[in-house]
Amino acid sequence: MGSFNVTHPAFFLLTGIPGLESSWLAGPLCVMYAVALGGNTVILQAVRVQPSLHEPMYYFLSMLSFSDVAISMATLPTVLRTFCLNARNIAFDACLIQMFLIHFLSMMESGILLAMSFDRYVAICDPLHYATVLTTEVTAAMGLGAAARSFITLFPLPFLIKRLPICRSNVLSHSYCLHPDVMRLACADITINSIYGLFVLVSTFGMDLFFIFLSYVLILHSVMATASHEERLKALNTCVSHILAVLAFYVPMTGVSTVHRFGKHVPRYIHVLMSNVYLFVPPVLNPLIYSAKTKEIRQAIVRMFRHIKI
Repeated sequence: MGSFNVTHPAFFLLTGIPGLESSWLAGPLCVMYAVALGGNTVILQAVRVQPSLHEPMYYFLSMLSFSDVAISMATLPTVLRTFCLNARNIAFDACLIQMFLIHFLSMMESGILLAMSFDRYVAICDPLHYATVLTTEVTAAMGLGAAARSFITLFPLPFLIKRLPICRSNVLSHSYCLHPDVMRLACADITINSIYGLFVLVSTFGMDLFFIFLSYVLILHSVMATASHEERLKALNTCVSHILAVLAFYVPMTGVSTVHRFGKHVPRYIHVLMSNVYLFVPPVLNPLIYSAKTKEIRQAIVRMFRHIKI
């Protein structure tokens, strides 16, 4: 208890998978980080250098890749130190910064996925006005709006944690810092934190998911009104990558939130596994999904590497 001051610990201890914090995990973890960082960086570069990809759909994809790179960079130091070096400590203030960045980037990614669903809705349901509705200025404003919403909504989060006296323990459940994980260590009333966290979850992630679902209901209704079977398949095929990206983001996030709120008696390794699935699945899968399912991205990447080779 000597590391504790009056209100909070000097540091937290992060948690790996019990009994598996050995160096053999370095390989798989480095591969996943390499795919996440390398794959998303390639997409960013392909969109930047290929004029044919200077369209709203690919600008939104660039924003998604940027958020995936950022969230991977925010978690890489603590995850690799915990699993590969068994160096589990993280300073209190550093934990708060990492917590804010993870939640900020996750919310921003949710907003970008919503913007991408709007892009698909306009492209399929009102294609004649696509160029006038989704101009470069509107696309940039939607991206900045997603970032601004995340920052304004989550700015109070570190201060809500800092006001709490934390004296039960300094051991967290994951290899990085999350708000629900930190607040449960407080030895004071956490009602405000809990209500605020639930409000943020419902008013942002929940509403984003609702409007994404609604956009696809409208898209499906429009597509079903199309006479040609081939045209239906072609229209729906343009949405496959986005649907897979939405599932890759929301399914692990829902699992982590459910385990945190209702899984008090769930074994600790389940918490750790779920948190790392939530961390790795979207950044690793998104570049693979869009590279595999979007012909224009594949062609741009091939041209880019041919140019580099030449």
